[in-house]
Amino acid sequence: MSAIFNFQSLLTVILLLICTCAYIRSLAPSLLDKNKTGLLGIFWKCARIGERKSPYVAVCCIVMAFSILFAQ
Repeated sequence: MSAIFNFQSLLTVILLLICTCAYIRSLAPSLLDKNKTGLLGIFWKCARIGERKSPYVAVCCIVMAFSILFAQ
């Protein structure tokens, strides 16, 4: 089943996207800062979420990891 139809897989993909964008922005800020609008603006927005809500994103990643490892 694809990640679109499975809610847990969709949440995992979104969390990985947020964490990856925040990491890429920490290494090369100009790469994401030049595309703040349009389709590529999604990555800039994910990076902003990862930076501003990092404690909440970290808790969600930990909870997701435990649910994948132990609940399935």
